[in-house]
Amino acid sequence: MLTRIVKMEFNPSNTEAFLAHFETVKSTIRSFPGCTFLQLYRDQNDPAIFFTYSKWEDDTYLQAYRQSALFKEVWATTKPKFRSKAQAWSVDTLHTVAP
Repeated sequence: MLTRIVKMEFNPSNTEAFLAHFETVKSTIRSFPGCTFLQLYRDQNDPAIFFTYSKWEDDTYLQAYRQSALFKEVWATTKPKFRSKAQAWSVDTLHTVAP
């Protein structure tokens, strides 16, 4: 299992268009083979900064998604709205602290 975190900084005038597009594709991304979890976060101090947080069964599934027509469509629509280059991390969970 791996977690993918992507930080995206948008031109402020493009945030609503991004949110509208995300609304149309979120279920399709979440149901992509190997994706077990998907959340979207918004920075509290800068409303033009967003993070996606997704969990994948393993890197093979993440790479299949990144090569898919779905990803290419999502990225082609999203990338032109950025104010700076997106940053992405693939991380392993070391500890989970439950209540």
